[in-house]
Amino acid sequence: MPGIKIKEAVVSFEDYAYRTPMKFRATLVDRVTLLNARVTVESGGMRAEGCGSMTLGNVWAFPSSTLTHAQTLETMKQMAVKFALIAEANSSEGYPIELAHQLEPQYLAEFPGVPPLSVLVVASALDAAIHDAYGKMLGTNCFQLYGKDFVGHDLSRYLDSGFKDEYPDRYVRVRARPYLHIYHAVGASDPLTDGDVANRLNDGKPETLRDWARVDGLDHAKIKLDGDDMAWDVARVLSVDRVLSELDGSRDWKYSLDFNERCKTAEYVIECFARLQEGSALAFDRIQLIEQPTNRDLNASGTPDMHEAAKMKPVVIDESLVDYASLLRARELGYTGVALKACKGQSNALLMAAAAQKFGMFLCMQDLTCPGASLLHSIAIAAHIPGVDAIECNSRQYVPAANIPWEGRFPGVFQVRDGLFQTAGLDGPGLGVCT
Repeated sequence: MPGIKIKEAVVSFEDYAYRTPMKFRATLVDRVTLLNARVTVESGGMRAEGCGSMTLGNVWAFPSSTLTHAQTLETMKQMAVKFALIAEANSSEGYPIELAHQLEPQYLAEFPGVPPLSVLVVASALDAAIHDAYGKMLGTNCFQLYGKDFVGHDLSRYLDSGFKDEYPDRYVRVRARPYLHIYHAVGASDPLTDGDVANRLNDGKPETLRDWARVDGLDHAKIKLDGDDMAWDVARVLSVDRVLSELDGSRDWKYSLDFNERCKTAEYVIECFARLQEGSALAFDRIQLIEQPTNRDLNASGTPDMHEAAKMKPVVIDESLVDYASLLRARELGYTGVALKACKGQSNALLMAAAAQKFGMFLCMQDLTCPGASLLHSIAIAAHIPGVDAIECNSRQYVPAANIPWEGRFPGVFQVRDGLFQTAGLDGPGLGVCT
């Protein structure tokens, strides 16, 4: 199969208000803008259109001490428009991963000074659309198209010589895992029980952690922490554990701890672990991983070394992970896990998943409060990567309105049972999401 050429790229935006605010770092997020992309590709007289979608999570991807939320969001929208023009003007033919390899330097050069993470988030919708279009052109699911005959170059072109003669299909499931556990987000301001509810929404959906766990049959919880208030962090984890244990103490609960980069030292994490063990050995045992606890700049002077903390639980790189070099740097610092995200691109996810598996690292899948098509894309990646058995999903909590158009087509995703997503329907042509 020859490579493809991009013929047209178009972007649009949708805005949704949150059902209830989510506390992220020190900010309350109460709305989301979706970036939707449609890309038409051509090869050997064949033509196909693909689509991709992603939330413009500027609070996460474009933090700034000088620009307002509105300004960083507007910048990312301008980036999307410009990136579509760059993609459309690209004259080279190539397979989707190769096209991403060609386009990313052009995207970065067009907006110097913006965080590379924000570039990945904006580019991810276009990247998804390119993969989707390629699969649709061949009438085949994308995850069946990552072998030698369909990618052009081996992984050594994008990673290093240790991956010579290896292709992405070595690190990808051809068929989607039939189900995934849901990692339910427990925001720092989210009520745990009825006594914590200040103002009821009365919209028919659960309003407390206890009710969400009971209604959806949850067994995984992602707990948002402060990272700069030890007493509060320890108490929060123990409170979550107490509520869930009282609901069903026999359930195999698993927790992810998210400090949102706010820990100044690795010692903070280690002491937090020690206090949790003292407070409840069972709660500590239920911790499956901790997400990047310290600042995302891994090359800054005095960057904490995570080797000792990682002896206790997997420490996962998240915000810092923008390319292969950042993954290697994280390993030097003791990180033992990788968080994959659709918001960094399908191509990026495939490459980072391959590297993580080769290095024997812990793998998990997270989202960016992704609703609708972006959530389905995230689930598709998670379901096709060996070692991933759960995925964060909080759009059903915070922005369920954006999921409504998709509920009828993918009931196994949007009608949760026993804390699981059913992935039936995600093995269609392309990414298996958009038509």
